[in-house]
Amino acid sequence: ALIDSVKKTSRAIVVDEGYERYGVTAELASVIAEGAFYHLDAPVKRIGAMDVPVPFSPVLEDLTVPSEKMVLEAAKALCGKA
Repeated sequence: ALIDSVKKTSRAIVVDEGYERYGVTAELASVIAEGAFYHLDAPVKRIGAMDVPVPFSPVLEDLTVPSEKMVLEAAKALCGKA
C-alpha cells in the first residue's frame, strides 16, 4: 500500500519522533526508494528528532522532535509551494 501511494503522488515524506539516521524513517525511505525509485519526482524527505540526547525539560524536548509546522513546511517544499 505504501509503494502504491508513492507511485500515485511521486513524492514521500516519512515522519517519526525517533532519530532520522538508522531508525524508522531511514528504513521506510529505503523501502520507498527501492520500490518506487523510477516514480519519484524528488528524494524521499525524512523528518525525525534532532541528533542530540533528549532533554529532560519538556520545553526543550519539544524543540528536538518533529512538529506539525516542520511537517507542513516540508510538504510545501516537496510540492514546490514553499
